[in-house]
Amino acid sequence: MGPINPVIQTLLTILCSVLASSGVWAVVIKLMDKKDVKTQMLIGLGHDRIMYLGSRYIERGDWITTEEYENLVDYLYKPYEAMGGNGSAKRLIDEIKKMDIKPNNFVPIKEKFEDR
Repeated sequence: MGPINPVIQTLLTILCSVLASSGVWAVVIKLMDKKDVKTQMLIGLGHDRIMYLGSRYIERGDWITTEEYENLVDYLYKPYEAMGGNGSAKRLIDEIKKMDIKPNNFVPIKEKFEDR
């Protein structure tokens, strides 16, 4: 194998210089920070929704429907936890998990009599 073509050698030198420069890494870090801000916003929105719904269910009584439970725990809390959320939402979910799970068509006795 002979010497490297001068054009290819120049292109490789330029490419290595660009990759090694701090400017490229500054752009990469900035893009990663934007993702972190978006992740933080999603965690914040998830936390807000979990706290709102969970508090309403607890105020209502010691029961939750299957659909409400799946929505809160499986579709909101588990992704929230996987993204790094924890703390007060975890404590609330622990309380929710202690509640009786009722069928989706469950109507409490009190509400049955209020309709009459």
